[in-house]
Amino acid sequence: MTMPPLRGLCAEWGRMSRTERDRAYDNTSAVPESPALNEARIAASREYRARHATALDLRYGPRERNLWDIYPAETPGAPCLVFIHGGYWQRNRREDFACLAEGVRAHGWSCALPGYTLAPEVTLAEIVAEIHQALDWLAAHGAAQGVTGPVVLSGWSAGGHLAAMGLNHPRVTAGLAISGVFELGPLRDTYLDEKLHLTDEQVAALSPLRLPVVAKPLAIAYGSRELAALVSDSRDLHALRAASHAPGPLVPVAGADHFTILDALRRPDGELTRTALGLLP
Repeated sequence: MTMPPLRGLCAEWGRMSRTERDRAYDNTSAVPESPALNEARIAASREYRARHATALDLRYGPRERNLWDIYPAETPGAPCLVFIHGGYWQRNRREDFACLAEGVRAHGWSCALPGYTLAPEVTLAEIVAEIHQALDWLAAHGAAQGVTGPVVLSGWSAGGHLAAMGLNHPRVTAGLAISGVFELGPLRDTYLDEKLHLTDEQVAALSPLRLPVVAKPLAIAYGSRELAALVSDSRDLHALRAASHAPGPLVPVAGADHFTILDALRRPDGELTRTALGLLP
């Protein structure tokens, strides 16, 4: 199914079947190569993590997944990219995205990946709170792990949403939200809500498109081959921020889908690596 553009999607949503609504947010089905792409990333991350095992599994909270992996730069004052993994808040692990540190670390940056508890064990509000708790820990203890420079908070898919929700944290200087979901309302009409159990209050409080604009720089990226719903969310969030004169570019990555877009952050010369570097003076 070819999804309609934003206006058509909004106009047709009420007439779409449950199957069509599910498909509107089903990135895995939209990219048949996604299992192989995921397996390759996981294998590369396993190797990278084994070669850089000096600051792993650092606990920031009481739950099982409340852990950091930090890959420090040689210079403690270097900037740090914090990357939050995706998986619709329901799957994946920080360990399986370690290879994404390659891009910014080639430029002398640190990279740090926080884990978080997945739904339905906790609510989305609790996941957002865990990311803030992780950033509190980084502010208090990062120096001991060689992280004292400015932080660019990034994330992909659900992590893009969490990066947008964490932009207001005092430890964060700028953000890079990749392929994120920024309006949660439609998710209640899809398979995703079987584990998220979103309430009206959560949709209102946790949708970046419904919240006051944070004035810090935020780059918003999406692949040109993403599902229309995710493309629309990225464009809408950038437009909302631009209307308030909040800084940060909209970055459509040509030819990228929801999974291959990560290559643009992993490669030292990748478009999203360059975007992250450009967010700081």
